Amino acid sequence: MATTTISPKFQIVIPKEVREKLHLSPQQRLQVVEKGGVITLVPEVPLKKLKGSLQGMSKTGIREKQERL
Repeated sequence: MATTTISPKFQIVIPKEVREKLHLSPQQRLQVVEKGGVITLVPEVPLKKLKGSLQGMSKTGIREKQERL
């Protein structure tokens, strides 16, 4: 497990092994999510990268709008 430290300016460094595994790049934006005292960083993905990612997905089991209320 990789660890990091908060700097006096409240900055953190994402360890190299994590950056490489997730293909993070400089200036890439991350969403910061806090829930129950746990902080999670989620990389933002451009919509163009998501194009076609749901292709071939099964449509069975999708609820109708009336069932979602």
